[in-house]
Amino acid sequence: MEGVRKDMVSDENLSDNEEKEKDTNMIEMMQQEPTPMPSLPKKDKQPKECFLLPAKEKDKEAPKTKKRRKKKISDLLAKSEPKPGVPEDLQKLVMDQLSIKRSVIELEELKLPDSCFLPANDLSHSLSSYLKQICPKWAKLRRNHKEKKSLVMLIICSSALRALELIRSMAAFKGDCKVLKLFAKHIKIQEQVKLLEKGVVHLGVGTPGRIKALIQQDVLNLNSLKYLVFDWNWRDQKLRRLMDIPEIRKEVLELLEMRLISLCRAESLKLGLF
Repeated sequence: MEGVRKDMVSDENLSDNEEKEKDTNMIEMMQQEPTPMPSLPKKDKQPKECFLLPAKEKDKEAPKTKKRRKKKISDLLAKSEPKPGVPEDLQKLVMDQLSIKRSVIELEELKLPDSCFLPANDLSHSLSSYLKQICPKWAKLRRNHKEKKSLVMLIICSSALRALELIRSMAAFKGDCKVLKLFAKHIKIQEQVKLLEKGVVHLGVGTPGRIKALIQQDVLNLNSLKYLVFDWNWRDQKLRRLMDIPEIRKEVLELLEMRLISLCRAESLKLGLF
């Protein structure tokens, strides 16, 4: 009986071992040969439609506004011949510039009467010929003038260089009269004060700023002044006339206000535009 049992046990062990081997073989086969996945049916590829996107329009820049170029004096002169100054030019300038913050009564007192103006230069004169025309009795006037710190004639220009040029160009007119340079360049005001206090001066040529300073210091007296001439028509390198230069125009107007307009209205002072 025992032998039969042993045989039965051994048979069971063999069967177990065989089953194990089968299992391991199956696993190995499964690892080596993976089961193929069923392929999905291919979809028919439809042609894709292409759309061209419109190109982005660049932001249209706003048209730049062109700056208006200021008209230069040279442009204006190129189109028309220069016109000589006339008394109305000075009268209008005085009214336009001095009318700010002034009453009607005050403006009436600032008007330059027509009777105070001498014939204006028509651009055909030299300085000597023009002065001879407006002041034919110059020799007598300079002989009778004896007062210090005063002048008989005053010529106003825009610069020291122009003043020197005018003094040289009036040689045929001035004779032996004493001429004083009234500008600031290279000449101290103390030197001009000494010359006015020391002797008799007949004629002064200079810039409005220095002339105004001498009057304010009571060094230059206007009582003997008979002629005031503006270097009106001459133009500098920038083609500007005397009254075209803002600082000169301002000083001329201040000078006129000090006493010159009142002398013109009293008919003791004559104005000329050279």
